[in-house]
Amino acid sequence: MNDLIQTVAVYALPVLFAITLHEAAHAYAAKFFGDNTAYSMGRMSLNPLKHIDPFGTILIPILLYFATSGAFLFGYAKPVPINFGHLRKPKRDMAWVSLAGPAANFLMALLWMIAIYALALGGVQEEFFTLMAKAGVLTNLVMFAFNLFPIPPLDGGRILTSLLPNKYAYKFAQIEPYGFFIVMALVLLKVIYTWWMAPVMYGAGLVLQLITYPITLLFN
Repeated sequence: MNDLIQTVAVYALPVLFAITLHEAAHAYAAKFFGDNTAYSMGRMSLNPLKHIDPFGTILIPILLYFATSGAFLFGYAKPVPINFGHLRKPKRDMAWVSLAGPAANFLMALLWMIAIYALALGGVQEEFFTLMAKAGVLTNLVMFAFNLFPIPPLDGGRILTSLLPNKYAYKFAQIEPYGFFIVMALVLLKVIYTWWMAPVMYGAGLVLQLITYPITLLFN
């Protein structure tokens, strides 16, 4: 129980930011490209309560934490409602709207990484804040990689649908009703993490290190 409380304390803020800005980014991009559905429903918001799903965001992760002794966690927020038919160029704009969420997570990972350096440069001794910043980097890299997996309804699946020729895009999009179950099966078999998430997270981490390299020079 003490481990759970400590884990929740460290990850609570990073996870709330990661989920909230991910979903709000989808809503903002949809509005930018012509669909006001999410905006009219109040989902273009930084209020976490607008995006939290009691079952997917709270109950499932807690149950999985105890069921697997913390070895496996999974959760999700309420999907932002998007009417792709309202976009100015639906097939093209679907890719940008879908990419907005993972892009927000990558940006947040960068900001949390900068926070780690800022804490070190500021001489902050409280370990809790460093752990939280590291949790912020990890949480956002996980969301970035997972959501880019190319199976609908994940963002990567919709991006791939947008890029495929119309004939193949239509057939590929028909996977979506079964996509959640396909993804869950691949998660449980550790296929997604081993063959997709780990390499993508590693590559994204290298890019973050490259971007923040000038900051590291301050430590030399």
